[in-house]
Amino acid sequence: MKIAYLSSQVTQPGSPIRRSDAFEHDYMMRALRPEFAERGMEISDICWDESADWASFEAALIGTTWDYWDRQAEFLSTLEAIEGQTRLFNPAALVRWNSDKTYLKDLADRGANLIPTLWIDDMTDDQYERAFDVLGETQLVFKRQVGAGASGQHLLTSGAPAPDMPHPMMVQPFLPTIQTEGELSFIFIDGDLSHALIKRAKPGDYRIQSSYGGQEETIVPSRNDLKAARAVLDTLDETPLYARVDMLRHPDGSLLLMELELIEPYLYPEQGARLGERMAKAVAARLKGR
Repeated sequence: MKIAYLSSQVTQPGSPIRRSDAFEHDYMMRALRPEFAERGMEISDICWDESADWASFEAALIGTTWDYWDRQAEFLSTLEAIEGQTRLFNPAALVRWNSDKTYLKDLADRGANLIPTLWIDDMTDDQYERAFDVLGETQLVFKRQVGAGASGQHLLTSGAPAPDMPHPMMVQPFLPTIQTEGELSFIFIDGDLSHALIKRAKPGDYRIQSSYGGQEETIVPSRNDLKAARAVLDTLDETPLYARVDMLRHPDGSLLLMELELIEPYLYPEQGARLGERMAKAVAARLKGR
């Protein structure tokens, strides 16, 4: 039984344009391959934009497709084509919804506890200056509405000149707990918690990704923290095969949702010893119950 793990030219081993954090792709494959093989499934990493006989695979998992945000329309149409030939996890419709961070508006309407957010589709100088007044903060984080991995992201102070921001942006107050505690991530497989971790930025930075020097540590979440993360997942109409809930602590101690990652999140197998087993079991169960 063949399973495709969708990667990209920037993460595929041997690629001349491989990203500096593409070792995370290797970690995922190392965790998945033996567990899938034990259950009669052969998992192969294939670039999402490669010409492949997708019908020859029993399923395709969206993995390290870490270039999709600059080719969103092509990526989404390709996923729909793949889904027309085999099972796709997570489904194309769910990915389309999750690919633009405006999905956070929907989650807020469903009761998710979010960081206050301003949505700006066309970042003019006036819009830039107004953002500080509207949010009432002197430090703001500007993020692309379609993006990941802190690409095109800026931490800016009121009065600083605006950098070039040609994409639709989302703007949030900077919460210093990203530096004092870190970002909490909860990995769910088929609706069940696999593991949780805390991601910390290197001294002097606030970006927690490994490409910026971030470090990770496995944690056992408190009952209240896990309840907050699970409540986010419960807002969905369907249970995704995999999900990563990224949260940041408010000064009052509660957790606020930063992102619900359903497309191509890194699932931190180094911090979750049973991730490969959980993924393999979940895929096998879904294929059996099709």
